[in-house]
Amino acid sequence: MYITWDIINRLIVAVIIGGALGAEREYRSKSAGFRTLTMICLGATIFTIFSQVIGVGSNPDRIASNIVTGIGFVGAGVIFKSDTFGRVNGITTAAMIWVTAALGMAIGAGYLLIATIAAAFALTVLFIFALLEGWIDRVNQIRRYKIVCPFENETLHRYEALFRTHHLKFKRTRQCKSQENLISGEWIVQGSEQNHRHVIHELLRDPSVKTLEY
Repeated sequence: MYITWDIINRLIVAVIIGGALGAEREYRSKSAGFRTLTMICLGATIFTIFSQVIGVGSNPDRIASNIVTGIGFVGAGVIFKSDTFGRVNGITTAAMIWVTAALGMAIGAGYLLIATIAAAFALTVLFIFALLEGWIDRVNQIRRYKIVCPFENETLHRYEALFRTHHLKFKRTRQCKSQENLISGEWIVQGSEQNHRHVIHELLRDPSVKTLEY
């Protein structure tokens, strides 16, 4: 096998596209960033090139086909469960690893234009949809509130009435009374960012609230 300008060109494009996608992940401080996605794209490109060379006359896709399986192990390493409502984080980064490997395979197979257009679409989705997600988050947020205050009859119902006043949906998940005559309540509360802000402002000004987590 001789190194040709076509192969060198594919490797250069792989580094550029992998770097562009990795830069976006690095900008957002994700676990798989600039170097990781660049190496994934470059590696997928090299595997695909060798698959074409080694598999000539028999099965040219036997190496490249295993990229899809192998990249799953890398993607699984960036997925983790957070403590916030049991949410799973890292799905987008794992998907980016998968897409980057696919782009590397396209580059290695010589489909440079398709890979470039697909990379542009991927970056558009990452940036434009991030703005859309920000708007959705402002319109609808889910927060966990914990309030500790002196125990009195109907104490927790008073705070639930406050949630209703500010058009917030809520579900009480836990309540506990301590020996110091304090009672704590926990709620999952859903509503707009502005309504959450108004409630938090009133709770912070309430002298009876000993502890507030939100």
